[in-house]
Amino acid sequence: MSLRPNTNELLARARADLRMGVPVVLHDGSITVLAMAAETASAGRLDDFRALGRVFLALTDRRAETLNIPAYDGDMVRVILPADENLAWLRAVANPADDLRMPMKGPLKALRDTAETAVSRSAILLIKHARLLPAAILVRVTGDMPLQGLTEIDIRSAAPFFQHSSPLTEVASARVPLEVSQAGKVHVFRPDDGGTEHYAVEIGSPDRNKPVLARLHSACFTGDLLHSQKCDCGPQLRAALSQMGKEGAGLLLYLNQEGRGIGLANKMRAYDLQDQGFDTVEANHRLGFEDDERDFRIGARILCALGFSSVRLLTNNPRKVEKMRENGIEVTERVPLLVGRTPQNEEYLKTKARKSGHIL
Repeated sequence: MSLRPNTNELLARARADLRMGVPVVLHDGSITVLAMAAETASAGRLDDFRALGRVFLALTDRRAETLNIPAYDGDMVRVILPADENLAWLRAVANPADDLRMPMKGPLKALRDTAETAVSRSAILLIKHARLLPAAILVRVTGDMPLQGLTEIDIRSAAPFFQHSSPLTEVASARVPLEVSQAGKVHVFRPDDGGTEHYAVEIGSPDRNKPVLARLHSACFTGDLLHSQKCDCGPQLRAALSQMGKEGAGLLLYLNQEGRGIGLANKMRAYDLQDQGFDTVEANHRLGFEDDERDFRIGARILCALGFSSVRLLTNNPRKVEKMRENGIEVTERVPLLVGRTPQNEEYLKTKARKSGHIL
């Protein structure tokens, strides 16, 4: 029977559960844990976790660095929940919003054994993919504890899905006349893992046998739609489309990876930290994320699906060039896109150049 969900479908279900505050079960054959996201957990469920055993909080090494906790597990740390602390304490440890106002959260005791490291790491990955703060509340499950109805993931089976981006399927396309070109066409691609759809905007009829003028543009609600002056995203989007229109052909990939892949809610958290004096990279690190959490393999897959193997890439980011080449797309030219500089984003652009290698 094929009616039961496969591993990929169970992962999609687990992400949805975590966003709603529902625990999921993770196991690797010898260790089983219950996991829930610190951001969406309820006090009642935390009490239920405590009734099962020792509760701990898994954080990334980036967040651990901010909290001055030794990351014994390398890329993460597991902090024991003190008996006299509650959900508010857990969230204060997970969320840097009040770090400057309430810096004393300790003493924080980290686990040094290796028992639950693999399942803890998987819990953080799942929570990241759910676009939540990367902080997992966990408790080890022993004996015949009642777990009926909860989504269960064998992390050994799930490992390939964590390591590789999901296949994409084009589900719809239609002609859309645009301001820059009456010959516009929008393609919608849906990932097989139940994630967010991505779009390709085709201008004119680009020759599949020649390098196409292309841009990989990550969604920016504030810049693209609200014309925010904190970034240069909106001007880059409009300038790229304008150049494609002038040349009569091009391809803009609009990838739903808001905030460099951390989601709009976390992006707003990063903005709040920037208002406290941290730059864009420092803000991401304090939240527990890397500088850039985007997956550019998605762009390469869409290019291939549409029949393109080489591009003239509109970007100031050398990493995009590298990632395209690593994934089989020839980049014959990097086309600069130097627009959108404002007094409000001057420091942001300097940080992108200094810390992320952007050519500005």
